Amino acid sequence: MNFEGKNIVLLSQQDWGEMFISKHHYAVELARAGAIVYYINGPEQKGEMKRGEINIAPSGYDNVYLVTHRLSFPLFLKFKAQWLYNYLLRSHIRKLLQAINRKVDVVWSFDVSNTIPLSLFSPTARKIYMPVDELSKQVANKAAKSAELIVSVTQEILDKFDVPVPKLFLNHGVAPYFINEHPEEKTNTPLQVGLSGNFLRPDIDRDTLYEIVTSNPEIVFNFWGMIDFSISNLLSSGSEEQIQFIEKLKQCTNVKLHGQVSPIHLAGFLKNMDAFLICYDVVKDQSKGTNYHKILEYLGTGKVIVSNNVSTYKNHPALLQMVAERDNNRAMPTLFKQVVNNITAYNTIEKQEQRISFAKSYIYSNQVKKIAQHLS
Repeated sequence: MNFEGKNIVLLSQQDWGEMFISKHHYAVELARAGAIVYYINGPEQKGEMKRGEINIAPSGYDNVYLVTHRLSFPLFLKFKAQWLYNYLLRSHIRKLLQAINRKVDVVWSFDVSNTIPLSLFSPTARKIYMPVDELSKQVANKAAKSAELIVSVTQEILDKFDVPVPKLFLNHGVAPYFINEHPEEKTNTPLQVGLSGNFLRPDIDRDTLYEIVTSNPEIVFNFWGMIDFSISNLLSSGSEEQIQFIEKLKQCTNVKLHGQVSPIHLAGFLKNMDAFLICYDVVKDQSKGTNYHKILEYLGTGKVIVSNNVSTYKNHPALLQMVAERDNNRAMPTLFKQVVNNITAYNTIEKQEQRISFAKSYIYSNQVKKIAQHLS
């Protein structure tokens, strides 16, 4: 299938915003491939829109449009009366498509909550279901109803589907501007370690991360990403523990909290790092330590990564320096010390080029082509 000239509706429970994750990157890349993309945010629940209201606005990226909308009925019907919810939602989807005012060729869903089911769209549209986050087996099989292709970034997620639909394992993608075309063997003084993402996530291993930061005062830790719930496009509220963690980081003299930046600016900053750190509690982790979008962005710079255990990379020991245990990070502070004390050996040109080459094979344009081939 060729996506050029196609009208694509992209469904996601993660709204459009300054912080990009895979859903946002795919929307932009599909538009670059010649499609017109309508990114449909999850239903608005703060009461800032009228019931049943639908707005369509430019995203700032060519041929990507943002669709914000509020249901005319309570969202809790999804849990209390599924049949009634689906009945009312059909009418809401018709209104969404009328507002778009284009024949929809492809419906591409990342919605692991199944709030807007693929099955409620016209059978004439090609349908792709692409969960990149964990979901229950029950939801998985409901959500995949009417899909003609299931794509995911981990085999663990794909194994939850007991439906006769083709399944494709496809690693996360990476935008081309994260690829470092000119790696160098140079080290900053003081050493610069980078972390990016949503630091309000409840599954961050805060104790281990704070121990690493405070036991390495000679190293500067740079955090790029969400640290303020009030402006998050991925989360709306948090616990007191999460808020206190951010406040503790603010008190560390070797921590720089840069906040959210655009993906292109983030790519530039990451290329100036000496190493990267990923520190999630796999037991609490929404991805269960199976895969993370940021890994390819870090690999694209060529620099070494210290991480909790990530199952997708278990057969790639040269790419990640990760703890062996699946359920705890007790060894991570020691592993981090080992890496930073031998940073030159971990960041040779040869090792950098190996990491960059791996990341380059997963740029989003290649990922879109792979999916298109499976729809032919």
